[in-house]
Amino acid sequence: MLKIRLFCGLVFILIFSLNAQADKVIMSGQVKNIYGEGIQFARLNLYVDGQPYPLKGELKTSKEGNFLIKLSPEKIKEGKIGIKITKPGYQPLFKEIQGEKVTPKGDIYYGYLETVLIRKFGVAFYLATTILIISFLFIAFDVVHRTLAAFIGAALMLFISYTIGTFNPDYFIISFEEAIASIDFNVIFLLMGMLIIVGIMKTTGIFQWMAYKSYQLSKGNIWYLVVILMVITGIISAFLDNVTTILLLAPVSIEIALVLGINPMALLIPEIFASNVGGTATLIGDPPNIIIGSYANLTFNDFIIHLTPVVIVAMVALIIMIKFYYGREFKKVEKIEEIEGLLKRLKEEYQITDVRLLTLSLFILGLVILLFVLHGILHMEVSIAAMIGASTLLLFSKVDIIKMIEEVEWTTLVFFMMLFIIIGGVQEVGLIHTITDMVKNLSSGNLIMAILLIIWITAFMSSIIDNIPFTATMLSVVAYLTKTIPGAENNVLWWALSLGACFGGNGSLIGASANVITIGILERYGHSVTFFYFLKIGLPVMIITTIIASLWLLLFT
Repeated sequence: MLKIRLFCGLVFILIFSLNAQADKVIMSGQVKNIYGEGIQFARLNLYVDGQPYPLKGELKTSKEGNFLIKLSPEKIKEGKIGIKITKPGYQPLFKEIQGEKVTPKGDIYYGYLETVLIRKFGVAFYLATTILIISFLFIAFDVVHRTLAAFIGAALMLFISYTIGTFNPDYFIISFEEAIASIDFNVIFLLMGMLIIVGIMKTTGIFQWMAYKSYQLSKGNIWYLVVILMVITGIISAFLDNVTTILLLAPVSIEIALVLGINPMALLIPEIFASNVGGTATLIGDPPNIIIGSYANLTFNDFIIHLTPVVIVAMVALIIMIKFYYGREFKKVEKIEEIEGLLKRLKEEYQITDVRLLTLSLFILGLVILLFVLHGILHMEVSIAAMIGASTLLLFSKVDIIKMIEEVEWTTLVFFMMLFIIIGGVQEVGLIHTITDMVKNLSSGNLIMAILLIIWITAFMSSIIDNIPFTATMLSVVAYLTKTIPGAENNVLWWALSLGACFGGNGSLIGASANVITIGILERYGHSVTFFYFLKIGLPVMIITTIIASLWLLLFT
């Protein structure tokens, strides 16, 4: 059974003051894993001369793996100080520091302890993996609604942890604190804020008017219209988060489809694919790119230079595939006669109804987009921009706040939160790190093998789980391979990770945030999209675009 070793670097700084009132020693340190990441929520217990030393409350490491312990200075003279470190999924560790081995320098005492924690792949590993698989099968076969499937999976992980896991740590999967920490509230609040902004804009008639103008631009040719919408989606997604782009364009596309009498999926699903592909082109287009750029110190221009050309090629291939998949649906519209009459009717019916509110909405939306572009400089999460925009628009628009809050796709947001908890559970038991270790071992120092493994494993894993947590887990592996494999110093492995994560999002209904939010919007209009319907189209799109990306990386980088 594979064991992942974790280095626990504990640097203890023992400080006393000569002041008579000094009554404590401060011991600080950090717990890290083999990848240099801090280990969060590891529990520490202190022992003096083999006896538990009472601490105020439960002591756990912070997000970065840091901790702080206070005890009486006299205890350091009593001989043995022991630290016990425990965390579900790892073998417990107990280490002692002899008092005489603590080196004094004036009033400051220094001690150092380096040790290794061995991961334990026990019952919790198999339980979490089974729950993950069953949850996805429920989603895939529409046994229950996807939100309920994720809800059941997350609840089971927590329930098992706090029932059987309370009496037997081998069954403990994830704590409530870890579950909350695993939810990416940046994604949740971004979606919530943008849904409110789009909901308010919808009341002005802007999307109906845009539907009319788009159809007018295509001169009644539905295929031209689809290409126009896909290109616009791809370009906007390169400079906005792809979820934001979909939220802005989905209402327009639905209005067009309703007017033309075609299935809205024939317009929205191509836009989903275009948003995931187009968002790959820049640093700010897709969350995985933001994570990669920040970790590897890659600039906005680096992404444009290395990824935009392959994105353009992939977009051309995507357009051809969409023509093949939806050609029959598009032909339905070609039978419509008197296009001029239809355009005249659209012009009369689809007008902007509230110019003042539209002006205010566009102004605030512009500010939000500006904050999106500047978020790296401001060190501000994109969700903050969406939240301040939504709250400001609610304040000054004087719309019915209850009605606008109802516009939020709450079932989709709950789905994301529960899915994050499930992924957090399998992360805690070591499943994702097992996959990343496999990538490192299989590459064996060969650059071509490393490129292909990273892009394809990342693509398929991003189709199964959300690409954000998997990308974050792969960062340290890619960094290690970039330093150790000859020829990888040109950052080619980072581009492989980016392309795999972003293109892989098209592989399934739950592969990317844009997919889930669009399906939620379609359901509100009465159009249900099954897991296998999306898979039938999305998986070939993912495979073909990833083949293009692989060839590009091997030939031109």
